Parts: sequence; structure tokens; C-alpha cells
Amino acid sequence: MRTRMMCFVLVLVACLSAVSPAQRRKMKIYISADMEGVVGVVTGDQLGPQGFEYNQFREFMTQEVKAATEAAFEAGATEVVISDSHGNGENLLIDKLPKNVTIVRSWPRPLMMMQGIDETFDGVIFIGYHTSTTNMSGVRAHTISSARLADIRLNGTSMPEAGINAAIAGHFNVPVIMISGDDAIVKEATDLLGNIEGAVVKWAISFHSAKTLTPEVAYDVIRDKTRKAIARIKEFKPYKIKEPVQLDVRFKAYRPSELLSYLSIVQRTDSHSIRFVGKDIIEVSKFLEFITSYEPSLEP
Repeated sequence: MRTRMMCFVLVLVACLSAVSPAQRRKMKIYISADMEGVVGVVTGDQLGPQGFEYNQFREFMTQEVKAATEAAFEAGATEVVISDSHGNGENLLIDKLPKNVTIVRSWPRPLMMMQGIDETFDGVIFIGYHTSTTNMSGVRAHTISSARLADIRLNGTSMPEAGINAAIAGHFNVPVIMISGDDAIVKEATDLLGNIEGAVVKWAISFHSAKTLTPEVAYDVIRDKTRKAIARIKEFKPYKIKEPVQLDVRFKAYRPSELLSYLSIVQRTDSHSIRFVGKDIIEVSKFLEFITSYEPSLEP
């Protein structure tokens, strides 16, 4: 009897030793997916339903997200939430994603590209991201709206979408652990957020040109960087900004700043710019979603 018990204990110890620490507990990963940073994307031809290459590049975007998701599960994640955060929010081919994920789709969302994030997550991955509108490098560089906005600042610092979204995650004490896109956004994000993993799938030449990997190679890079990020997950720190949060928005046109200044909570700081102070980044996120989404003609 004692011999059998000893054998059972040895087998149990061996099994526990074979399981990584990440696999011994629940691990939730949040993936926010954009499209401008997806492999091969260079112009509007790939980015919306009117573009002649859009359907093909929806597939590439989906496969990049799938690569990150599968690698996350292989590395020990037990739950993955995916945010479809480009354009109309209906780009990912959800029938081609792993069955054990949930997906946030369409707009509006109080937390914008980070809807669904909360304090229960262990890490955030950005897929297909791009540089900010103030960056002189990067394919399709912009922040939130390429047509309407010239700059977004949090507490005086110009922000890419990666920075705004990292701050939202940081509010819930969740760190960003990996980003994919062109070389310019990987540099911009690591300069801002620290030594996160960066999956470079193309190298920016100009606003509408890049040297790019092929899709299959890009998926491999994303898988590799995702595994490395999760292996290092305890090293990353949440990106936090001081509260209250001062938001400065510069529009490309004149009238939005004029009309928004009619609100008592908004200060017009110059002909094209406004300032809003929120108690935290969540309040700022809701304000940003409002000013970039609201139209009087909205229906139903």
C-alpha cells in the first residue's frame, strides 16, 4: 500500500512539474485589433469595403489575430477576448477564429478600442496597429480619425492609439505585453510603454508604401512574439497616467472646436483645438468616443 502511495505521489509531482506556472491558474488575454498595421497594408485599397483588396486583407487581419490567439492559448492563456477595432468594427471573419474566444464588434463603445477590458485580465496585445498622426513615419499614420484629427494629447503628451489604449488598460492595472505592425509603431510604442514585445510585419517607406513580409511569415512572427510576451508577462507594468487627465484635441477643421466650446466642460485653446479634463481616462475615453462618433442625424 505504501509503495502504491509513493508511486501516486511521484506521478502527481511529475505532472505538476510539467505544467508551467501560467497553466496552473487562469490567465486572461485581451487582443485589440486594428488593420493599418496588418501585413501588406499600404493604402485605402485594403482598408474598407470599397477597396478592391479589402476582402483579401480581412482574411490577413483575421489570420494575424488567430495566430496571436492560438499562441496565447499554447503559452497558457485560458481566456481571450478580441476587439475588432478598425473602421466599422466588422472586419474580422469570426467563423475563422478559435471557438473558445469572444469578440467585441461595431460601435459606439465607451472604451473605444478597449471595450471589454477590466481588472481580471493579465495582459493586452495590440495587433495591426499604426503610428500617431504626429509621427513623421509610419504607414497610414493617424490617431483615431485620419480625416478629422491632427493631434490628441494626454496630460500634454501626444499619443498614438496604442498610448491611449494602454492608458485605458493601465486604469485596470493591466499591462500591454505585445504589439504588431510596421517598424515605426513598434518603435513608437516601445519608446512610450517600455520593453514590450514587438512583431514587425513590414517596414514603412512612406505614408502609402512599405516593404512587407508575406502573410505566412508574418503569422509566424506574431506567434513567436506572443509566446515570448506571455513567457515574460510578470515583467510588464501597467501604463498609468496622472489623474485628473487633461485631454487636448486638435481638429483639422475649424468648426468642431468652435461648436464644442459651447459646452461648459470644454475649453477652446486655439482656433482648431479644445481641452477637456476628465476625472480619469475612462471619462476621457467616453468624451473622445462622443466627439468622434456623434452626429445629429444618428438613427435609429
